[in-house]
Amino acid sequence: MSEPNRENHEHNALAPAAGRDVEHVGPVLDGELIDDTLPQPRGRTMPDRVSAWRRVADAAGRVWRSGPMVRARSLVAYRARKAPVDVLRLVWFVARGNWRWLVKFWNWATYADLRADARRARLAGDAEARRAAQELIRSDATARWAKLGIAVRRVVITVRVAAPVVGVLWLVDSVMDRADMWPWLADVYTGVETMWSALRVVVPLLLVVVPVVWAVAAAFEGRDRSPGAGWLVRPDRDDADSWIDERMISKALAHLGIAPLDRFYRDGGELVYTVAARKDGDGTFAQVRLPLGVTADMVAARRSKLAANLGRASLETWPTKGDEDGVLDLWVADKGVLRGGAGGWPLVADGQVDVFEGVPFGLSQRGTVINAPLLGVNWLIGGRPGQGKSAALRTLLLGAALDPTAELWAFVMGESPDFEPFRPRLSRYRMGMDDSVAEAATQALADLLTEMERRGKILGEQPGRPPKVSRKLADKAGLGLHPLVCGIDECHELFQHPKYGKKAAELAVRLIKRGRKYGIVLLLATQSPTKDSIPREVTRNVSCGVAFSVADQVANDGLLGSGKYAAGIRATELRINTDRGTCVAVGVTDETFELVRTFYVPFEDGADDVTPVIGRAVALIEETGRAVESSARPQLDAAPVVADHLADVAAVLDGEKRVRTQVVLNRLARHDPGEYGEWTFRDLTAALAPHGVGPVKSDGNKVIRADDVAAALARRDRDDAGSGDGDGRDAGRDPAGTQGLLPDGSLPESPRSDQREHGSGTPGTRRRPDPGSGRKPADSGNASGSLPDDGGGGRDG
Repeated sequence: MSEPNRENHEHNALAPAAGRDVEHVGPVLDGELIDDTLPQPRGRTMPDRVSAWRRVADAAGRVWRSGPMVRARSLVAYRARKAPVDVLRLVWFVARGNWRWLVKFWNWATYADLRADARRARLAGDAEARRAAQELIRSDATARWAKLGIAVRRVVITVRVAAPVVGVLWLVDSVMDRADMWPWLADVYTGVETMWSALRVVVPLLLVVVPVVWAVAAAFEGRDRSPGAGWLVRPDRDDADSWIDERMISKALAHLGIAPLDRFYRDGGELVYTVAARKDGDGTFAQVRLPLGVTADMVAARRSKLAANLGRASLETWPTKGDEDGVLDLWVADKGVLRGGAGGWPLVADGQVDVFEGVPFGLSQRGTVINAPLLGVNWLIGGRPGQGKSAALRTLLLGAALDPTAELWAFVMGESPDFEPFRPRLSRYRMGMDDSVAEAATQALADLLTEMERRGKILGEQPGRPPKVSRKLADKAGLGLHPLVCGIDECHELFQHPKYGKKAAELAVRLIKRGRKYGIVLLLATQSPTKDSIPREVTRNVSCGVAFSVADQVANDGLLGSGKYAAGIRATELRINTDRGTCVAVGVTDETFELVRTFYVPFEDGADDVTPVIGRAVALIEETGRAVESSARPQLDAAPVVADHLADVAAVLDGEKRVRTQVVLNRLARHDPGEYGEWTFRDLTAALAPHGVGPVKSDGNKVIRADDVAAALARRDRDDAGSGDGDGRDAGRDPAGTQGLLPDGSLPESPRSDQREHGSGTPGTRRRPDPGSGRKPADSGNASGSLPDDGGGGRDG
């Protein structure tokens, strides 16, 4: 046992015997008192030099891990792995470059190009062209030998003069010492020696440099003729599949199976890139001038094959026609970038909208936010059921709702609650499939036409007679020129309605053609974009067409415009459900088209972001001192819907060339008893007279000829189309066909013949003013404010 342990053991053994008479003494510790007032020693710290080195190391680490440095390291490693292949490639380039130079020299020496021209002329039987080629060969050969003779003669003269001089200088230098020579002669010899010394240095250097320069030039001459050098700068990285360059595009186009393009490549042609492949948002854009005989539509027709050649999905490859038919605009998305959604709507939590500036609608294929125009345009949105058309319409209306000066109307031609949360913000709202909803929507279109005419008069009375509604005018509440947005969901149900469809289509076309200048916007959504469900004039005149996934070319062009499918702008490539919320849009930006991933504002079970936005919109109106227009106000004094007599007569003719007038009257009475039940021969004659049509005699009977009625309808359609022409003052803002006529003063001009009040021809018969005529009934009230709702039936339920 060690000494300290033994002492402890003895102490523990004696402790019980001591009892209470022994005082316990604890351990004694040695130490000293410290005065807190004295300066205390500082703790050890890292020297500043060590901290500086650590900061430098951290900075170097960040640089080493940065994107450009990672790319550079990846590129160096890739090139190191590919070094043997690169050396073989460069050797091949040098050999091929020398061969090409040899071929060019041989063609020059033998006049191969001119001889080929002569052969083609001989085969074509063109003696004049053959003779011209042969004469050109002879004259060029004569000139070439003359130039060679001149050069040889100059060399001979130079040698004859220089040789004696060189010989004399050598002889003098051999027999005389430099000190005995004349000073000028000694300077000559000194200069010659200096030149000789320089040559002894330069010549060996040239023997090294010239072969290197020759090899570089030969490699450049023998390089691949395809544009770009992707093999040199494209590293083996995870994102390498997203890289697209001109060489890859040229290879992809070479394997499309287009005969003129294949022939162009076989002849050694090189494509001209008017815009080189460059990064464009989330993809790559290039513009190519195609060779003769090839159009951009030919390439667009092989879009799936082009996508496969580029290693992309069809949705990620968009070949379209550029400014000319022979110019191809190609945009290729990075792999997988279009699979993600657009994210949340930017205004879902906060923000306000000026409809004159646009509404956030979605992300373009380039990844930029599209601020879609709303004022001055009209919209047609369509696609298969469940692909996002109603959600897109809802987004546009939500944006308009966040403008306190905008008035909103909504009509849903079906039992769908998509727009129920909008009720507090809407001035007119009807939903359902019954005839009353169709009647209300038709009446709303008629009221909008009347409002358009009123606004035209107001504009004509303003200082300077402004051609259209502006933000400044819209802010003046007393003028009643605020933005008015009307959305109709499932509009095909309205246009195909057996009773109101024809009139609704006519009113919509007139409103689209002219209403844009007066702050009136029409938003149409449909899942049936066919020629029978959507009037052709609607498609022709809307400024913004939006197509979600559609089934065929007819639906595609019915939404986006005629010829869009052939030009490569196709919503048929969008996949059902997979590409839900993604659409092809025209007119929303200055680009030819946009592939838009639309913002989604949820309104479904467990998620409702629409109601809070509407609540915020109502609060914005209250903050500005305005009020949401109430549907309980008196009905606007608007012209009732008038029957289209000419169209009804054309309908009851039922394809027959000639029909007796009495038969026409009977058919009209069955077609619309309320309008034609009491008509006589005089009523029919008076109704058709303004159109230049009337009963004629045939086989002793008065008849109506179908050709006369068809010609009158055609004239009226031409007149209606002409009424939509703009004055050109804001040309370029919207496509042709969407600009209305400018108001002239207070619109004193008389309506056209097809817009007059057509009387029945007999006293006491009803006369109904045409809502498109620009006139109001005599008891029309003042509609200077926001438009009221359609009586008490503005809201269903």
